Amino acid sequence: MVTGNPQNRGLSPVFSDFGGVYFANAVVAFLFAASGPVAIILAVGTRGGLTPSDLSSWIFGAFFVNGLISIAFCFFYRQPLVFFWTIPGAVLVGPALGHLSWAEVIGAFVATGILMLALGLSGWVRRAMEAFPMPIVMGMVAGVFLRFGLDLVYAVRDDPWIAAPMVAAFVVVGAFPRIARLAPPLIVALAVGMVTIWALGRFQAAPETLAVVHPNFYVPAFSWRAMVELVVPLAITVLVVQNGQGITVLRSAGHAPPVNAIAAACGAGAVVTAFVGAVPTCLTGPVNAILSSSGEKRRQYTGGIFVGLLALGFGVFAPVFTRLMLGTPKAFIAALAGLAMLRVLQSAFTVSFRGGFALGALVTFLVTVADIPILNIGAPFWGLVSGYIASRLLEREDFAVKV
Repeated sequence: MVTGNPQNRGLSPVFSDFGGVYFANAVVAFLFAASGPVAIILAVGTRGGLTPSDLSSWIFGAFFVNGLISIAFCFFYRQPLVFFWTIPGAVLVGPALGHLSWAEVIGAFVATGILMLALGLSGWVRRAMEAFPMPIVMGMVAGVFLRFGLDLVYAVRDDPWIAAPMVAAFVVVGAFPRIARLAPPLIVALAVGMVTIWALGRFQAAPETLAVVHPNFYVPAFSWRAMVELVVPLAITVLVVQNGQGITVLRSAGHAPPVNAIAAACGAGAVVTAFVGAVPTCLTGPVNAILSSSGEKRRQYTGGIFVGLLALGFGVFAPVFTRLMLGTPKAFIAALAGLAMLRVLQSAFTVSFRGGFALGALVTFLVTVADIPILNIGAPFWGLVSGYIASRLLEREDFAVKV
């Protein structure tokens, strides 16, 4: 049964609750979501052979559908509850597209959504979140994210005129916390990269300037290898990694996020967005952290509603933004995605190896990085299995402490 603490108030208080600080937080939060994370989608999709039409449809689902969910939850619960898509899940899709069809991947998205919806409605989300030790899960996350960190280094090597200024801007701004609060380093790196591309004449977008999205509707294919490889890792990345982070952020800011309702919304959202080719829905951590960073707690939800409205617009014009991003040099996308991943990759390593289950996390990381599919099932799944078995056999005391 879905539980929560809805506050049924009319629409008029929303306008009175809105203010400059919530507007500013919403703009910064949205720019974060529409920069590095979108670059990750494009990097994963292009590497996996998806067309610009596929990518536009993916971005439409990720922003428009999740924007609707965000607006509804922020309004109903009067908390900053913004939903987007699972970045670790998107990264998992990349290697899978090497041996699975896009239809099979979409079938796994649908199955993952049904699983999460069932867990949310049943109230078993907490049990599911505790099934796998977090260090082992983050070992898998570190393994799948490592490629983006390496691609950042390769971008600086292969196209230093584009990537190096972006990295320099990210580092310089990040070195001054006061400036970074007003102008997030990732957004500054994006701006520097765009200016550099313009100055060097490296922009090569198609001539069309304005287009409204016509989302693709895909027929899912359900195969056992896609189910085994993707469903459990995708559900874990949403419920444990992404939702766990978002819920922790909101609780630390004094909010009381409805855990079961969030899981159910992620499940329903994942099913809907799957049919337009988007990776499963999740409660976003960084965006909600920005929204809850300042202002009155009871008014922070208005920033979430505004982010949702911006997401609707971004989704409608997804072809424009996709074409603009794809018209930039590959080093720009690689650098932006890599910079967006740095803190996440750092956190993944820290959680994996700072305490218990460290050996299991290491085994998970190594098997995932090796990227060797077995029985046509990708390495991230086998990394989880291998790491869990290793910990069960060699770190039994950590399970005793966990219990």
